[in-house]
Amino acid sequence: MNDIDDAGPGGATLPDRSLAAVVHAKVAPKGVLENLSQQEVDKLLDRGQGGLYPLFRQCALAVLNCGTQLDDARLIFDAFRDFDLRIVRQPWGIKLEMRHAPGSAFVDGQMIRGVKEHLFAVLRDIVYTHNELVGRFDLDDATGITNAVFCILRNARALEHKGGADLVVCWGGHSIPREEYEYTKQVGYELGLRGLDICTGCGPGAMKGPMKGATIGHSKQRIKDGRYIGLTEPGIIAAEPPNPIVNQLVILPDIEKRLEAFVRLGHGIIVFPGGVGTAEEILYLLGLLLDPANAEQRMPVIFTGPPQSAAYFEQLDRFIALTLGAEAQRRYRIITGDAAEVAREMRSGLEQVRRRRRRSGDAYNFNWLLRIPPAFQHPFEVTHESMASLVLSRDLPVHELAANLRRAFSGIVAGNVKEHGIRQIEARGPFQIHGQADIARPLDELLRAFAAQRRMKLAGEYRPSYRIVA
Repeated sequence: MNDIDDAGPGGATLPDRSLAAVVHAKVAPKGVLENLSQQEVDKLLDRGQGGLYPLFRQCALAVLNCGTQLDDARLIFDAFRDFDLRIVRQPWGIKLEMRHAPGSAFVDGQMIRGVKEHLFAVLRDIVYTHNELVGRFDLDDATGITNAVFCILRNARALEHKGGADLVVCWGGHSIPREEYEYTKQVGYELGLRGLDICTGCGPGAMKGPMKGATIGHSKQRIKDGRYIGLTEPGIIAAEPPNPIVNQLVILPDIEKRLEAFVRLGHGIIVFPGGVGTAEEILYLLGLLLDPANAEQRMPVIFTGPPQSAAYFEQLDRFIALTLGAEAQRRYRIITGDAAEVAREMRSGLEQVRRRRRRSGDAYNFNWLLRIPPAFQHPFEVTHESMASLVLSRDLPVHELAANLRRAFSGIVAGNVKEHGIRQIEARGPFQIHGQADIARPLDELLRAFAAQRRMKLAGEYRPSYRIVA
């Protein structure tokens, strides 16, 4: 379908304007952010320990750097080490003043409108999280965490949609070959023709393709209010900056709250080929669905890709069978090479979700009845010690084993693309992951396959951030 062709997963054939520096620029927010309290401005300007400036600068730079071909957060920050962001007080509110900002965010000296929206989404969520969540919710308690996720989404106006069960979460890799990227657009197109909206991790590759395809499907159906929701978190946003199609960007505080937002907000999930980040998401989802408390939950899950990806899904399916068992395999369906069938299957599954939510009295815009155990909610601090202490044993209940496998993949993601993880690997070498042989062996095989298929990084030689110890 020529009407949804484009330059590729990350726009590689387009001119690279990201390294052209804009020496000086000013932008002003609109709406509620026009007025910040003096306390809020002081905190955002605070560059010391406990201040918000380092976090705000890091996330803002990531948003402004949309379209980059780098997925190494450290290299991105080093390339723009002179980038400076200042909040200038005005009698009527504030302005943001930037120096040495990435040129890709501007056209003829003016900031691109979508980038500007993303920039102020960063400001909105950082201010809200710091001022409203800290001290208000018990973040050691499951209910408190869920309420915090709900309030972040509500503040970002991601819950205002009044439709039924029509939001499809799409997961997949940011580093994928051309034929897989084209297929993600085909699936998005078929979903858009059926009036379904898209939610992804907001970055390039399989996070961008479904949104791009859906815009054409929505346009053909004259749908003018299509939703393209992007959920991210500060640790990953530099490696996966928001793609320009995202029209609702939400920055959650950490990966665990981001994952909870996906499954609370979405009604069905499509998984495209990816790497360790995608595997982390799959294990999180299967761990929840395998919990006996969620036996009655309805959530259609489809693994899909072009015919060339059949071997990838066979290997992934084999890994799940060897580690989590046949019950986990029954929680998803694999469809390759048929985008229309994927959309039809998803549409049918969403009708079951709608009926289930109606019978149970649960909300359409936030799945309150899904149980998320503490092991899936509490942030996993990635260190050499925490990675080495993970228990990968068949003595654990299967949903708890899934939780620990998810943490292992989360650590590998940190070592691959997150600044703090990369620096730990440089200082102390690869993380060690210990496990029983019948779990460690398939885990090692899957990770080696990801590396061989170049699913770990967008560019450059991949050096493993982990070592499996059986």
